[in-house]
Amino acid sequence: MATQSRTGTPRPPAVWLDRRTPPHVVTLVLMTGLSALNMNMVLPSLPSLAAHYHADYGVASLTVSAYLGLTAVLQLVLGPLSDRYGRRPVTLGCFAVFLLATLGCAFAPTIEWFLAFRMAQATVASAFALSRAIVRDMVGTDEAASLIGYITMGMSLSPMIAPVIGGFVDEAFGWRAVFGLTFAVGVAVTALIWADQGETNTTPSESLTAQFRAYPELLRSPRFWGYTATASFASGTFFAFLGGGPLVATEFLHMGPAEVGAYFGVIALGYLLGNYLSGRFAAQVGLNRMMLSGSLVATAGMALALGLFALGLQSATTFFGTIGLVGVGNGLLLPSANAGIVSVRPHLAGSASGLGGALMIGGGAALSVLAGAMLGPGTGAWPLLWLMFVCSVVSIGTTLWVMQVARRRAAEAAGR
Repeated sequence: MATQSRTGTPRPPAVWLDRRTPPHVVTLVLMTGLSALNMNMVLPSLPSLAAHYHADYGVASLTVSAYLGLTAVLQLVLGPLSDRYGRRPVTLGCFAVFLLATLGCAFAPTIEWFLAFRMAQATVASAFALSRAIVRDMVGTDEAASLIGYITMGMSLSPMIAPVIGGFVDEAFGWRAVFGLTFAVGVAVTALIWADQGETNTTPSESLTAQFRAYPELLRSPRFWGYTATASFASGTFFAFLGGGPLVATEFLHMGPAEVGAYFGVIALGYLLGNYLSGRFAAQVGLNRMMLSGSLVATAGMALALGLFALGLQSATTFFGTIGLVGVGNGLLLPSANAGIVSVRPHLAGSASGLGGALMIGGGAALSVLAGAMLGPGTGAWPLLWLMFVCSVVSIGTTLWVMQVARRRAAEAAGR
């Protein structure tokens, strides 16, 4: 039975491995999963990279922070490109660049070359930007929510397993093998996209500037800024951890790459739990109160971490266990914050998603850089813990501001 697009036009059903029909949901899950896998699998290897290239850890941490920054920029560009030229050619072109860049990372002679190839790897971020557009092309609003749920689950599982795999591969074969494995998985996923992803954009736009012209209307919306700020500081808590956590684990807690990778799974498991709770209760609780619940849980986790470290209980269990609560909090908060971002101006949902995502990831990249720069010999974990605590507290403040704006709008509407 054919599905209907968001414009009401009947579309052929997705047929597995038939590139004349829309992609199967499994293909979309694996696309986005590879994107998350690529960002996280290298995390346990950051100290090894710094040592191999005789570089400061802050420089090596650009592997995460600069990568995130470029991902933010690409989200603003890839959507309009796919609107103009189609989802399939843009996706395949980005994945081809990603594969070449992955080989470059494995054989880079200097840290400068390595970082250049690592930035080119960010083209795999097309999976983030385009999967939502493909779903919107394929089905109407009701079915889209279900499909995006499957995709989000794939993105949740990849960060859980990626550091574990990366840690074991690094310890057994060295950091270059991590990129060799990434390349092999990338080839398999790219082949699947080639065989299964049919073109879903049947009405390409005439101009690349149409989406950008919608941004001023969003930027004038207080609620857009409130939801975006809440999502940015909440995710920034985690991005700061990505920038400084591996150094704290290896240099101050004396953990090996495999152990670091295994403990990173605790944070991703917390995020998965938060996502489940959000899906279960968000409709009853409401977006704003779910955001507040998530920010309170994350802040409680960071307050507990600071307290335990102040008492001298500095271990892998206390460090990763308390930060696991940040994962739970983000899982509770981010789905509602992202839903709020695209609901401020429903007719600009695509533009809001791209702009909000760019600001969120760009802010996370800056916090990741800051976390790596604040840590050094003799600092211990304190700069990282305080930075994460402050970000989580600010997310409470921005959530309360959104709730105040919502109450004011409701009062104004009632007075008319």
